[in-house]
Amino acid sequence: MGDKTLRNWVIVALTSASVLSLPCAGFSQEQGFPPAPPSFAEVDPAEAELGWLLFYDPILSGSKEVACATCHHPRFGTSDGLSLGLGDGAHGLGPDRKPDPKNMPEERVPRNATALFNLGAAEFTHMFHDGRLEADPSRPSGLRTPLEDDMVVGFDSALAAQAMFPVLSPDEMAGHYSENDIAQAVRQGFLTGENGAWEKISARVAAIPDYRQRFDAVIGAGEAIHFTDIANAIAAFISVEWRADDSPFDRYLRDGAPLQAQAMAGLKLFYGKGGCSRCHSGPFQTDHQFHAIAMPQIGPGKKGRFESHYHDMGRMRVTGRPEDAYRFRTPPLRNVTQTAPYGHDGAYATLEAVVRHHLDPVASLRAYDPAQALLPDLPGHDDWLAISDTNELSAIAAANELEPLALTEAEIAQLVAFLGALTDDQSLKGRRGVPKSVPSGLPVDQ
Repeated sequence: MGDKTLRNWVIVALTSASVLSLPCAGFSQEQGFPPAPPSFAEVDPAEAELGWLLFYDPILSGSKEVACATCHHPRFGTSDGLSLGLGDGAHGLGPDRKPDPKNMPEERVPRNATALFNLGAAEFTHMFHDGRLEADPSRPSGLRTPLEDDMVVGFDSALAAQAMFPVLSPDEMAGHYSENDIAQAVRQGFLTGENGAWEKISARVAAIPDYRQRFDAVIGAGEAIHFTDIANAIAAFISVEWRADDSPFDRYLRDGAPLQAQAMAGLKLFYGKGGCSRCHSGPFQTDHQFHAIAMPQIGPGKKGRFESHYHDMGRMRVTGRPEDAYRFRTPPLRNVTQTAPYGHDGAYATLEAVVRHHLDPVASLRAYDPAQALLPDLPGHDDWLAISDTNELSAIAAANELEPLALTEAEIAQLVAFLGALTDDQSLKGRRGVPKSVPSGLPVDQ
């Protein structure tokens, strides 16, 4: 297949509603060229600048020590460089983050901090590894969320709502029981509405003159600042700051700028023999669906506050359907070389390791080496209960959807090279970068 024919075919594959396999050399499809750019909503620059400051400001957390950026920092590809992070009760950034002996975290954050690239695109309507927050026009709020009927109206998008749920999590931003007014409201079940956690956080922000002035310019002078306004500003910032659509792969599709030979060979594998595009499809290499690929389970697992198990059933926790057990959302792959560790729980520290896992997931699961995980020390917590449980391993293996695939060492290297061609350097830096200070006057992690 010639380069032009291959390029045109990839464009068709990216814009097609159905999943395509790489065709034979005689394929000459020309439709769909040039590709339509992804749809991003227009953003008010003043609102995005306001969201920029709020994103880095610890004022949104119960104890005023954790910002959104603590777990989603540009130094670590908008994640935190850890398999499972530590929120409230810890200090430091990325792999240097350590628990505070005087205020030990109750638990690790049970899932890997997701990257934020391109979440402002219209196609991102499901959030979190299990999709527990998603756009749903049938609901008054336009969203289906864990809050169900308590969910308030006024969020501009699923991204806006997603950005604000960590403030309700004791292990992420809210804090320990009764150690602050936000944590106390969360533990008592007062989340939305009068005297709820969201209202208390909004009052904090409104009391800071600089924020009040900036919100006046966005929502109107003197208008009450609601939690939805804070969330919408943060979403506006994320949408423009980490838009990643100018990688070598994008330039190859737009104007034929050649990829390096290794990356081109990897592209052919990705959309052909490797079968990667069956799930990693579309403009950002995700089908937005949920799949079980026998990913090793480490850490505490996702569970309710009073549950004691260490399982993570993935999408099944949302739908209740047994067939969704151990399924997790297909991650988008832009800037994937910079977003390690990988998997819903960050089980794999390197991109090559997670690529190898896809080749034979069940064998990889059973041979998993815990040394691959990047976990800050948290005394008194056993992170290996799931992978030590033969019944749990068998259940994870039984749900696997991928058939074994044989690739040579050279082909694995080519796939990794192609994944590197999905890197947009400008988006990694961000449009604004990290502010030197925030209106609350609290410290900003640089």
